[in-house]
Formats: sequence, C-alpha cells, structure tokens
Amino acid sequence: MAQIRSKTFHGAVLLFLGVFAFCSAWANDSPIPRYVERTDWQSIFDQYQAKGTIVVLDARGVDPVYQVFNTERAKTPYLPASTYKIPHALIALEEGVVKDEFQIFEWDGTKREFDLWNADQNLRSSMRGSVVWVYQWIARQISEDNARRYLRLSAYGNADPSGGKDGYWLDGNIRINAFEQIAFLQKLYANRLPFKVEHQRLVKDIIVLEAQKEWILRGKTGWEGRFGWWVGYVEWSSGPVYFALNMDTPNRVQDLYKREAIGRAILHSMKALPKP
Repeated sequence: MAQIRSKTFHGAVLLFLGVFAFCSAWANDSPIPRYVERTDWQSIFDQYQAKGTIVVLDARGVDPVYQVFNTERAKTPYLPASTYKIPHALIALEEGVVKDEFQIFEWDGTKREFDLWNADQNLRSSMRGSVVWVYQWIARQISEDNARRYLRLSAYGNADPSGGKDGYWLDGNIRINAFEQIAFLQKLYANRLPFKVEHQRLVKDIIVLEAQKEWILRGKTGWEGRFGWWVGYVEWSSGPVYFALNMDTPNRVQDLYKREAIGRAILHSMKALPKP
C-alpha cells in the first residue's frame, strides 16, 4: 500500500510540474521574451565566415535580458541533433534504462566514422564524445509514448519524438528553437525539470566542459550535417549566463570548430567567460 501511495504521489508531482512547465513555456508562434538585438555580433560570425544565430541570457544581474543576434533564426525551430542527449540522458536515468554514470555500453565491433565511437562507453564518455550508437540503443529501450510524455512535461520544443531513420533527434520530427533551448537549460540549472534531482545533478556533472575556481562552463554541441548547435551555460556566483548558438555548416566537419569558437568569442566579449 505504501508503495502504491508513493507512486501515486510521484505521478501527481510529475503532472504538476508538467502543467507548470507547459504554462510557463511559449510556443513557436507565441511572443518571444524581451530581448536586445546585438547586430555588433555580426562581425564575430563574419570573422569565421559563418551564418547563424545566438541567444544569450545573462542572469548575473537583477534584470536579465535576452541578447540576440539574428532574431528570426533564433525563433526558427530546428532538429536538436546531439544537444538532445541532455534530455535523453535524463529520460534514460528516470526510466531505469541507465542505472548510473558507470554502466558500460559494449561496443558492437562496427567501425564508425569517429574513432572515439569505436570502444565501450559509459554515460559520461558517450555524452562527451556525442556517441550516437549509445543513444540509439537508449531510444530503443524507451517507447515513443514515454519519450513524448517526458518531453511534454519538460516543455521541450514541439515534444514530438516520432519519425527518423537514425534517431528522431537527428532526422525525425522533433524541433526546438534557440529560445526554447535556453528555457530548458534554465529549468535544468534550477533542478526544476520533471526528473529526480539526483538525475538532474548527474547530467549537469557530465556536461561540464571546463571549470575554474570562480566559474563552471557546461554545454553540449550538436550537428545535423547542414547545421550545428552549441548550447549551455556558464555558472558564476552572481548567477548563470545561458547561451544557444545555431549555425550553418556548409563545409561539414571542417566547420564544426566554429560553433564553440564563435560562442566563446561572444561570451568573452561579455566577460561571461574569461579569455584563455
């Protein structure tokens, strides 16, 4: 009886959080938050001969304002590509598909294009190496209905995990825009997503990219082939600075370094990330 009550209570909490998240999120055709257009960031994109957008929310002050380059593109929904590994890992942990960061995913011996993928993995290495085959396996263990339920509770983009040959986050129907990426990251930062707090803390730990005494950079890249993402946030004692960058990659792999290079240059210009 106690177990039944516990599950009922947990379900009620998930429902409440889902309703709250849905009500606090905006749809693709809804008004976007107050923002400042940063046309001066054009020069940074030009430096790398890149076309794209970036949204930054500096929450270190008392009145956070979105700073945006290329607002129209920032409002446009795209496939999340491997940035989806953040919610995907949360769903896997919540469903018990992945028990912890030490669980081993055995390589099947198939040679793939990136050498890093041709080895056994765990949750941390598969996140850092963006190892697609691990998350394809995870997706097969989670039903589409369950994935949709968590995505709706999280107000993640259009919350549609359908379609796709290689993975719905790579070539299916799910879409998310740069503003929505930041809205999701805000809830993750505050442990306000509809997942156990320990699961949110673990995922935040495995997306750490760099850390110093005064700040921590957390983030995840994504690449669909034609375009790429870099999303995340920099934690300071005075508050976080969230960012979501989306850019075209006409030269494919040769363009991938530009995601972080452009993002870091903009964060450096804002003193949101110290220069090397």
